[in-house]
Amino acid sequence: MNIAWKEMKKNKARFLILGSIVFLVSLLTFIISGLANGLSQDNAALIKKLPDGTFYMTKEADKNYNLSRINHSVQEKVLNKQKNAAAISIQMGFLNDSEGKQRSVAFVTSTDSMLFKNVKKGEIILDKSMKEEGIKIGDTFTNNQYNGKFVVKGFVDNQKFSHAPVAFINMEDYKEMYRVNDMQLIFIPGGDGAPSFAGLQAFSNNQFLSTISSYKAEQMSLNMIIWFLVVISGMLFAIFFYMMNVQKIGLYGILKAIGVKTSALFKMMWTQMVFITAISLSLSVALSQIFNIAAPKGLPFHLPLVTTVQLSVIFLLIGFIGATLSGIQIKKVEPLQAIQQGEV
Repeated sequence: MNIAWKEMKKNKARFLILGSIVFLVSLLTFIISGLANGLSQDNAALIKKLPDGTFYMTKEADKNYNLSRINHSVQEKVLNKQKNAAAISIQMGFLNDSEGKQRSVAFVTSTDSMLFKNVKKGEIILDKSMKEEGIKIGDTFTNNQYNGKFVVKGFVDNQKFSHAPVAFINMEDYKEMYRVNDMQLIFIPGGDGAPSFAGLQAFSNNQFLSTISSYKAEQMSLNMIIWFLVVISGMLFAIFFYMMNVQKIGLYGILKAIGVKTSALFKMMWTQMVFITAISLSLSVALSQIFNIAAPKGLPFHLPLVTTVQLSVIFLLIGFIGATLSGIQIKKVEPLQAIQQGEV
């Protein structure tokens, strides 16, 4: 342990460079992770806020909810068997305000359910983000496919779909706008065994999110970058300690010659790795959480402390593996040969 501290004091510049690299890589990873979570909420908060359950769409839709049309008789059969079930439809569209400005929204309607907002004909409930844009209760909107007007009756927190604010409308208004009589989906809350129904395909919450092409592509790209950065950090540890070990072959030979065990040399290397990583991660976690609090409202950034802790543990494990792999050469060092090599 003392040898590890003495070496770090003697070679401050080397370890400072490694610590700086780990700090920058981990901070970048935390920031991208926050953006991934933020975009996930912005893209599918409507689905992510639901309890665990099962979504159903027609098999003919081929995992595309837009193509799903559940027959009314099938819908009634399922809803009669499952008391907490709800039939829902989601469709992207536009609202025109009194000044003629067009606003993109995701229209959502459902049968009577505690999980979704139910509104009367001609009424609309919007995501709170539209309230921040100046929309007030009592304001009216029109739609090119709807003959009447929508009156704003309230707002809901964090209800987004496909990066657009959700607009809850009455089922009859939805059917008039989109000229349909059938609903797209059925949702049954509860994670205990999904019942099967003829002609319908079941999806868990996460499986349903994966059927949304924009969500899947977006999250896969960002998660790939995150794991790529984690792998890079492991390679940095391995390369750094490998180069350090090569330079210290002679020292290891002397230490082994005077009776220092190989396990003690590994502990010295692990101590240095943990110390550097812990300080670097502490700084990057602190800065990322500050950014999480101070991020502009319009920026889709969400970084829970739990996520940073999980990523920090992964960084420590990767650092440990990288340092250990680079230290395999320590075990092969022969004292006399290493001393002679050091003299050359």
